[in-house]
Amino acid sequence: MHQWYLSYDGQQMGPLDHAAAVAQAGKDSSGHCWRQGFAEWIPISACAELRAESAPGNQLAPTPPPAAAMASHGQRADVIDYKIFGEDMQFVEVELDPGESAVAEAGSMMYKDAVVNMETVFGDGAAASSGGGFMDKLVGAGKRLITGESLFTTVFSHAGASGKAKVAFAAPYPGTIVPMTLSNYGGTIIAQKDSFLCAARGVQIGLHFQKKVMTALFGGEGFIMQKLTGDGLVFVHAGGTIMERDLQAGERLDVDTGCVVAMTSTVNFDIKPVGGVKSMLFGGEGVFLATLTGPGKVWLQSLPFSRLAGRMMSAAYQKGGSKGEGSVLGGLGGIISGDRGF
Repeated sequence: MHQWYLSYDGQQMGPLDHAAAVAQAGKDSSGHCWRQGFAEWIPISACAELRAESAPGNQLAPTPPPAAAMASHGQRADVIDYKIFGEDMQFVEVELDPGESAVAEAGSMMYKDAVVNMETVFGDGAAASSGGGFMDKLVGAGKRLITGESLFTTVFSHAGASGKAKVAFAAPYPGTIVPMTLSNYGGTIIAQKDSFLCAARGVQIGLHFQKKVMTALFGGEGFIMQKLTGDGLVFVHAGGTIMERDLQAGERLDVDTGCVVAMTSTVNFDIKPVGGVKSMLFGGEGVFLATLTGPGKVWLQSLPFSRLAGRMMSAAYQKGGSKGEGSVLGGLGGIISGDRGF
């Protein structure tokens, strides 16, 4: 029999056997479920296997409403359309209906239609849209500051009476923009610091504290990561090319530290030694590797920005250094080629 995992507002339950999962689903069908063989988390109400009639002798539970009806009734974040342009230097264009809004990092806007209004808010804007008070906004701003973001975000709202309006947000450095619909992943994604680009209004940006000291010190992500919660669309940006990988229950993936972009809340993040002393000293991969153990989905990047910045710094021209790129002419080659840096 399969082992089941249930998620309610980012809180995971499991592993559960089939009978226990059916019983829990009968009590509360508002969450999401996952088992081996599922490509992603799905609403409990849409999973026929967890309906109470599959358990003999049990009283039939009321048939839950269709998934589409639940989504429209319980949707907290705005539903937005989008299109991503570019390959290495990407930007995302968001399409808004009247009354809809998108939230983005301060300074990330590329262009917008004239009917789109801008408003700078304290925190992530979620408290303002839900009627939260000043303390809620202050706490939200503090969480953003700790996770590497600015105290303020900008809310872009379609102020027109009809039609659609567009606003675009550009990536801050070469890499890939990845769209994630949080409701497909149990309502929670754990992401690296400073990876948030923009989202539908209603998505909350919180803290994920790494409780394992060794993992925090050597896992490449530090003690603090971003916790993106809600049911809307969020865009995450990271350097290089981003790969998605589905992990089955118990499946482990060893990753170079710093290459972890994001993961679902069901994935266990830890570290392990690289291997022997020679591998640690001369293998070029450091002393530890990050380990990701399923079930769940992970996103990995091919080029962390810190690695790119380090290569650029090491290759930067310095006085007395080599600009000849290995040429026997050395500094004379720079004079011949017209370099004016001397």
